[in-house]
Amino acid sequence: MAALPLRHGCEDNWTWNRRDRSHEVRLYGPGYRVAHFHPNWSSGTAGVRGTRILNNGRYYWELRISQRIFGTSMMFGIGTKRARLHVDAFMNLLGEDDHGWGLSHKGILWHGGRWTHYTKPFRENESTTVGILFDGIAGTLTYYKDGTCLGVAFKGLNEIREPLYPIVCSTAAKTEMTLALMKRDFVNLQDRCRAEILKRVKSQSELDKLALPQRIKAYLNEPLVDSVEPFKPVNNYVNSV
Repeated sequence: MAALPLRHGCEDNWTWNRRDRSHEVRLYGPGYRVAHFHPNWSSGTAGVRGTRILNNGRYYWELRISQRIFGTSMMFGIGTKRARLHVDAFMNLLGEDDHGWGLSHKGILWHGGRWTHYTKPFRENESTTVGILFDGIAGTLTYYKDGTCLGVAFKGLNEIREPLYPIVCSTAAKTEMTLALMKRDFVNLQDRCRAEILKRVKSQSELDKLALPQRIKAYLNEPLVDSVEPFKPVNNYVNSV
């Protein structure tokens, strides 16, 4: 088993974007980190974008994939804001064009509408954990499966000027992907100090109790994810094809 990437970094804190997803994706759980695809039946491909902007940093996150692994394509990777998150067809959505880079559960990499074999297909109906390491300095994207490094999948990502985000998508009904472990590199000493403080201050309400200047509070608050705001369905992609 490979050593955990960024093990000397700090915990990261982001989630799936409730306002940037297919209408066929339901989000729930702590911090809305569980993405449930096609809750009734599936007639196409649905995706959701993460809130984390990846460019110029080094990030690692793990996705726990439910045992319902099947269908045309379940995909994990990254993309820009222009990567589509819904289409009324069964397809490899992430990587259909130049705006996405993805790995399907069939072991195939997709980018720019082109594909290449990368690893063995995942066993159907057997839960697994997919790790993704984005290195914005080296410009690479590397995948892990159940703790085993599969090697560099994509290069040249440091040349992308548009913001890049984590993305997952699925064609299969009632499938789930849970955002689990999240790590990132420190940017500087100030960033490292903030990470230590946030090990003890884990919410906006706890932060508000500290007698600190507003500017420092604002800096400390940046990584905190709001998990209190009630869920509001958003159907931004209902008319996308």
